[in-house]
Formats: sequence, structure tokens, C-alpha cells
Amino acid sequence: MNLRVVLVVGLLSGAMAKAEVTLPKILSSHMVVQRDLPVHVWGWASAGEEVSVTFRGETRTTRAEKLGRWSLYLKPGAAGGPFELTVKGVPATQAAGGDAAAPVSTDSITLDDVLVGDVWVASGQSNMEFSMGGGFGGADTAAQDLPKAGVSNIRMLIVKRLASEYPKDDIDTDIWPGWTASTPETAKNFSAVAWYFAREIEQREHVPVGVIDSTWGGTVADTWTRMAALGENGALAPVFTQWGKMTEREENELLRGKDEQRQRDEAKAQGKPAPQFPWHPQLTSWGPGMLWNGMIAPLTPFPIRGVIWYQGESNSAMARAPLYKQVFSTMIEDWRHEWGVGDFPFLYVQISAFKSNDTENWAELREQQLKTLELRNTAMAVTIDIGNPDDVHPKDKVDVGHRLALAARAIAYGEDINYSGPVFRQATPEGNAIRVWFDHHAKGLMAKGGALTGFEVAGADGKFVPATATIDGNEVVVTSDAVAEPRFVRYGWANSPQCNLFNGEGLPASPFTSAE
Repeated sequence: MNLRVVLVVGLLSGAMAKAEVTLPKILSSHMVVQRDLPVHVWGWASAGEEVSVTFRGETRTTRAEKLGRWSLYLKPGAAGGPFELTVKGVPATQAAGGDAAAPVSTDSITLDDVLVGDVWVASGQSNMEFSMGGGFGGADTAAQDLPKAGVSNIRMLIVKRLASEYPKDDIDTDIWPGWTASTPETAKNFSAVAWYFAREIEQREHVPVGVIDSTWGGTVADTWTRMAALGENGALAPVFTQWGKMTEREENELLRGKDEQRQRDEAKAQGKPAPQFPWHPQLTSWGPGMLWNGMIAPLTPFPIRGVIWYQGESNSAMARAPLYKQVFSTMIEDWRHEWGVGDFPFLYVQISAFKSNDTENWAELREQQLKTLELRNTAMAVTIDIGNPDDVHPKDKVDVGHRLALAARAIAYGEDINYSGPVFRQATPEGNAIRVWFDHHAKGLMAKGGALTGFEVAGADGKFVPATATIDGNEVVVTSDAVAEPRFVRYGWANSPQCNLFNGEGLPASPFTSAE
């Protein structure tokens, strides 16, 4: 029997001995459950214990199986609340009959202030983790918006960081013991992008909105993807090679960490400023599947409306960037499979502009994100215009949340709106020029701040040079005296490009390349 089995059996044996009904931490007072889908309630009890759940006037009953797990579903319903949800357990001997004269002993848990609405998972790395008023300096609009953050219809849950070698069946919660309503104090520590997204959805849809913040800064998409899903795709073998190389360096990483801490301690003892060191990843948070196991797998029994995602910066290394579409698409499809509630909307942010260095290829990473739009029910919020070339954590989070909300309003809620900036469709050579065609050119194309910038062309040799671009209706015509017969065109192809193409709705065009 392996260690995992021993631990699980030991924990279950302890729970059964106490004969107590327990619930996972994601089920708590003040939560939002997904409207129009069956309400899933699950937990643990002693083997054979009868468990009943009552919600919105409906009661259903089941029995805990031999390992103490139980699960049941209640009827779906429309948005509303607040409601109470009550869970009761009757020990197996009494449920089977027992002494008719003896009083029936029950466990009982009551969750109050439960709302029915839409549940979204917000995940990714530091730019999604970036809080309204806390870490990374806070959103630049927090001072004006936090005092107005008392919105009882917005409910929030923060998942505590946990990397695990196997899928967990429960989360730990951070900041609060469970779900909480949005207040100036609770919103301060919550994802700024997720909060602004939730605010707009709640205002537009007039339903309760629950957001689960499951984020970890400085992490790769590989670690958020189930290991078995990665392993089933032969094209992703390099993911495991990269991880193997990282683990081979583990001893040096540990020694470096100890040395850095020693230097900090010495500086503190001498009254000197703490020394600064280059960022390097925590190995456990980069392992394939490890954050899926610890921070996403326990969420999958809880029905949701969709996912918002902001990640990619840590995948921008030269070796990782070309693999991103494969990793990311695998992750999206597998999350949908594991949740089992259909092809829910998966809305993500394209990484912004940052100078970085020549060991990273942010342009290629953006192109990989653009290509991921091939998956159905996906949308991408372009942020190339609102980044900070000198700061990987731009503080404009309100526009990011708004652009994700636009995508949700169209993809999830069926609103007839334009939710995207211009997206490259095709390029057609025309003599000494090349014509670029776009989707999402609502109300035409425009150049902000003067002439179009950021375009380059290349001939058959594939060598790109800066080019002149002009808007012609809903297309862009690009030329260069240095390329007599352009075959390829690209736009915004740099870590931190200067580019200014927008549509008439004021949404920026995504960087792209027509070269394969």
C-alpha cells in the first residue's frame, strides 16, 4: 500500500469513527451556486451513513459509500436567494432501523446566505493574482473603487496556494474561511481583474456573481494542466524534458535559496537594506500538473459558468513559447472535460507589452495565444495598448476586466456586441504591396495618435523590414521600398512593440504574423 493510500484511509477512518458529516471547503455559507444547472452537494461521512440535503424546498437523500464519500444532485433553478442549504446525517445503524424507542441522533450542517447565480473561476499567474489594493502595489483605480466595493451580490473565494503530486479532493482557503461578500475590506485582497469583471457582469446581468480566485504568480501553464492530459499529447514531450532539466538543477536552486536567505539575514543584522536577487521559480509550482492537482482538481465537482484566465509571461522563454498553443489548448479542453458541464466559455488575456530581454519571445507567445482562438467558446482580451514596458505588472486592471466582461457578454450571455479588436484573417500580395484582412473591424479601422505603426513585411526570404501601412476601408495595405514583392506581413512583433491599430469601438488589434 503506497503512502497516499495509507494517508487517505487513515483520514477516512478518523472521519468515520467520529460519524460526522463534513463538506468540502468550497461549499460554505455566502457561496454562489450555478443557476440553471443541477446543484451538486458532496462530502464525507461514516460508511453507510444516510445523508439528506435540503435546498429551496427540495430534499434528497443518499448513503455514504464504504470509503465515506457521498454525493447527490438537486434540481437546477433560476437566479435568486438568499437561501439556506441544510445537510443532515443519520448513523447507519439508526438509518437501518435500530432501536425504535431510541432517539435518532443526527449531524446537521446549515449553510446560510446561499445565492444562485453565475460562478466564474479566475486563474493564472501574477497579473490575475494582482489584488485590488494589496500585492504589487494595487490597481491604479483602487482608491476610487474600493470605497464602493460593498456589493452583496458579488461573492468571492480565494484558494490557498498548494502544489501537489496527486489530485486533492479539497482545497485550503486563503484570507477567509470560505466564501465572502464583496466589501471594501475583502475586495482589497482579491484579484483586481476578477473583481472588475464580476462588477460588470453583476451590473449587466442583474444576477449574483461568484468568483473563485485560484492563482499563483510566476507559474507556467504546464503546471495548471493535468499531467495525464499533457502525457497523452506526444507533441508535448518537451514539457517533461524541460521539467527534468529543472529538477536536475534542484540542488543548486536549494543552495542558492539558502545563500540568498543568509545574505538577507546578514544585511538585517547589520542594519543594511535587504539585497535584491533575480527572480527564479519555485520548483514545486512549476511541476507538470502540480497546481492542477492542488488548486483546480478540487474545484471541478462545483458547476461553473466559465473561466477567465491571465497567464503566459512565464511561458515566454525561447524554448517554451512555441509550445504554448499546444499546452494551452490541451489545458482548456481538459478543464472542460474534467468539469463535465459542457464547453463552457474560456476567456483569456493576451500578455501585454514588456521590454523583458532577449531570452524571452513575447511576440511568439502572443501569436500562440491568438491561435488558441481556434477552440470554440473562447475569446481573447488584447492588452498591448495598456501595458507598461518597464513593469511586468501593469496597474490598469479595470480595462482588462472590462474587456473580459465584453467577451463574456457576447460568448456566455449572447449579447450582440463587438467584444474584440481587429483579428488577423489573411494577407494577399498585390504587386509591391500586401493587403491585410481582419475580423472584428466593427465601425472600421483607425490609427490612434497618427500614422499606423508596428507593421513589417518580408519577401520570399522571410527577412522582415519596417514598412509603411495605410488603412483602406476595413483592410490595411502595407509596403516597403526594401521589399519589391512582399509575401509576408507582421504587426507588433516585439516584446514591447509600438503599435496603434484599433477598430471603431476603441479596441486594439492583436499582434500577428502571416508567416508560419
